[in-house]
Amino acid sequence: MQGVLSGFAVIAVVIGVGYAIGRRGYLGGQGREVLTKLAFHVASPALLFTTLAGADLSVVFSTRLLVTALGTAAVAGVFVAVGVVRRWGVGRTTIGALCAGYVNSGNLGIPIAVYVLGDASLVAPVLLFQLVGVTPIAVTILDLTTGGSRRPLWQRLLTPLRNPIALGSLAGVAVSAAGVRVPGPVMDPLTLIGNMSVPAVLLAFGISLRGSTLPLRGGERAPVLLAVALKTVAQPLIAWALAAGVFGLRGAALLDVVVTSALPAAQNLYTYASTYRVGEVLAREAILLSTVVSVPGLVVVAAVLG
Repeated sequence: MQGVLSGFAVIAVVIGVGYAIGRRGYLGGQGREVLTKLAFHVASPALLFTTLAGADLSVVFSTRLLVTALGTAAVAGVFVAVGVVRRWGVGRTTIGALCAGYVNSGNLGIPIAVYVLGDASLVAPVLLFQLVGVTPIAVTILDLTTGGSRRPLWQRLLTPLRNPIALGSLAGVAVSAAGVRVPGPVMDPLTLIGNMSVPAVLLAFGISLRGSTLPLRGGERAPVLLAVALKTVAQPLIAWALAAGVFGLRGAALLDVVVTSALPAAQNLYTYASTYRVGEVLAREAILLSTVVSVPGLVVVAAVLG
């Protein structure tokens, strides 16, 4: 219980600081945009590289990862199907699908893994799956559908190799797979830069709340409600059904899978939406509402399965 509340408290404080900065105008009119670009182009790639460069890639083949991948694919597939029927557009639907299945495995998942599950490494499977599998695919789709189509074919085919998020992820995996130890003089500056990622994302998110209307008041009501319902209710239920009913997981392993699936949508999804200028309101409201709704959900999961 303490881990759940502690993790959310940290996020709430930093977002609150961002909101206060926005109200006072300390960073000027372009503060949110600067923080977003800093996180997307510099800090986040550094964080992904340093995280994955020292990761144990054997977790990629674990049962827990398979449950996570299937659950994510299920809820994302539902959102995509509805998005196609409702004609929400490729970019907007991509952001919504991410909000429905991409969990906050970093700045919230890690402290919860420590305090609730007792081991920070238990969040590694979902972290690796999202960084190596989901993120490069999603940002490539966003890049191709928000301006990339005007470029030559050969440039579009090389899109994954041009995106900073994808580059950071793939470089980290390559280093880990090769068993290379990055020297301290190289890794230490990258670690320092990467440490800016989460604060920058949270502060930018807080600044974006300044002057925003209350959630569900605008034209994004339907996709926001769908994304939040899939993220906070459907995904953990699917994970529980698969883990317990199909793969026979019990005890701590079952708790780990369900807790990580019940985490809210990640704050860095707003960075992607803001960078590509698509689905920004959808991302902001879905992240905010899923974070609020997931608090009692995580408490219930920890109480029932713990």
